[in-house]
Amino acid sequence: MPGPGEFELIREYFSSRFQTGARPGSAANTVVLGIGDDCALLNPPAGKTLATSVDTLVADVHFPANADPYRIASRALRVNLSDLAAMNAEPLWFTLALTLPQSDPQWLAPFARGLAETADLYGVTLVGGDTTKGPLSITIQVTGACEKPLRRDGARAGDTVFVSNQLGAAAAALPIALGEMVGTAEQRQQMEAAYYFPEPQFAVARAIGNYASAALDISDGLLADLSHICEASKLGAELELEELPVAGLAQSMNAECNTESALETALTGGDDYQLCFTVPEQHLDTVDKLNLPITAIGRMSAEPGIRCRLHGNPWQPRGSGYRHF
Repeated sequence: MPGPGEFELIREYFSSRFQTGARPGSAANTVVLGIGDDCALLNPPAGKTLATSVDTLVADVHFPANADPYRIASRALRVNLSDLAAMNAEPLWFTLALTLPQSDPQWLAPFARGLAETADLYGVTLVGGDTTKGPLSITIQVTGACEKPLRRDGARAGDTVFVSNQLGAAAAALPIALGEMVGTAEQRQQMEAAYYFPEPQFAVARAIGNYASAALDISDGLLADLSHICEASKLGAELELEELPVAGLAQSMNAECNTESALETALTGGDDYQLCFTVPEQHLDTVDKLNLPITAIGRMSAEPGIRCRLHGNPWQPRGSGYRHF
């Protein structure tokens, strides 16, 4: 029996779950007309700058095609919302372009539920999109509003480089997520949290918004993403790797190798969706008193390039981060 057609699919799995004004939080009362017309009609918050970003996740490239669709939906929306967090933007709306091999209700129902529950959690609402037939891929465009955007080009030589929480868990978890190894019960639990349920760092971004000089989220690996701040700000960086907060899963998955293997995972593995940001010296004491889950790992420098030291000795990883092509 064939699955629902395009418009039936939209009505049953998306329109009914994302009624205009039904989402809690900042998106309430900003949607004049949502899903179902040629365009959504939206009311931008007064006095704020809109921030928008779009990402495509392709099956067996950015997530396992045979993964639980609930988890796929959660990952897809969360990693896109991370871009808004990096800009210190409050989430408002998103659109979804969903390409499916077939309209399978057994896949669509948990996917739509995962999307709606994640949207509820972050106060963002679906306002439109598209569905089509083809290899499984998910494109989400997110839009938010900010009073003080955090950009990549504001760092200055001497600024301290920080990262939030810990790095390397999702990259270390990939063999478990792909089913290439089983892992322990604790490792599987850590994989679930890091890979399918990454936490966009909205709280950290709000707290540092008045003090950070530059910021971005870590998606392709710390070294690759920090290089974007360096390039935009026309600077380099010097990192002290003994300070790097390596996730416990990265350490346990590399236990049979050595500490340097865990460092390599944390520096280049990607999929962390933590923040990397810089803070001028005059704001360091204030940021320290915020008691945030952040760690200082180095400084920006006038000399181009990123130089890493481990216990005072130069040390460079073999890789530089995830490459899309």
